[in-house]
Amino acid sequence: MKVLITGVAGMIGARLADWIAENHPEVELIGIDDLSGGYLENINPKVQFYKQNLADDISAIFEREKPDVVYHLAAYAAEGLSPFVRVFNYQNNLIATTRVITQCIKHGVKRLVYTSSMSVYGRGKTPFDERDQQAPIDPYGVAKYAAEMDIKIAHEQHGLEYCIIRPHNVYGAKQNIWDKYRNVLGIWMFRLMNSEPISIFGDGEQKRAFSYIDDITEPLWNAAIRKEAAGEIINLGGIYECTITEAADTLIKVVGHGEKVHLESRHEVKHAWSTYQKSIDLLGFEHRTNLEQGLTKMWQWAQTQPKRHRFEWTQYELEVGFYSYWKK
Repeated sequence: MKVLITGVAGMIGARLADWIAENHPEVELIGIDDLSGGYLENINPKVQFYKQNLADDISAIFEREKPDVVYHLAAYAAEGLSPFVRVFNYQNNLIATTRVITQCIKHGVKRLVYTSSMSVYGRGKTPFDERDQQAPIDPYGVAKYAAEMDIKIAHEQHGLEYCIIRPHNVYGAKQNIWDKYRNVLGIWMFRLMNSEPISIFGDGEQKRAFSYIDDITEPLWNAAIRKEAAGEIINLGGIYECTITEAADTLIKVVGHGEKVHLESRHEVKHAWSTYQKSIDLLGFEHRTNLEQGLTKMWQWAQTQPKRHRFEWTQYELEVGFYSYWKK
């Protein structure tokens, strides 16, 4: 079997490739990534790697490799930034996805596993359930919801088999901690490693739930191979919710030092966590790693990383209503 993973240099893609290589060595692994947010060092040596932006023509890769299963994990997941980089957001999170869908249809891919986002729920009633009406409040969520709908249409019209996964704030080793706009736990770790206080938007009473990466890799594999997962939308992870302040305090406890600073609030959902029973029933998900344990493992990994340049946008598409903490 051939498995193609987009976003293979990012945390979820890289750790999924690691898990498949270790547990299913008979599987041929192909990976695509433009390395805009991931790193070559993350990619398992068993992966046949292609450096490619998915918004460009990717037909030659599919024609050459002819994958049986495709995991489309690549995305630029910066919800708060997405209103200020709308074109970039839709190119990388929607147009890129439609290119992947098209190639899956053309080449008879047996199943497409797509990682969507909790952001599609918007300000719904918590815990979010897969049957809820989606109502995203930012362009990132809109792009993810639109991609979900396009996948459903591809199934209805062309017979493309799929499983849509909505992961819940995944963190852990191989996460990009050098991007100041996304991955809140990684942002905090970078700041603590550079003797800066943890930044909290608003009052810190926002509620989220977090999922350690190693707890979701096998369920992601099951999303591609289990018959009962076909045609399903499944929330993955996020069993225990906590406030952002509580999460920050947990990280400070793990690190052994640190302070918090409150910045202006931003346009975001106040409370966001989901149901999880479906992921247990269909994917065999188990919450094995609590937040303190996961942060301890991630912090230990972070200490081994090189001093990479921190990514910052040099020019935004829009600065009307822009937040002061991202201004130059």
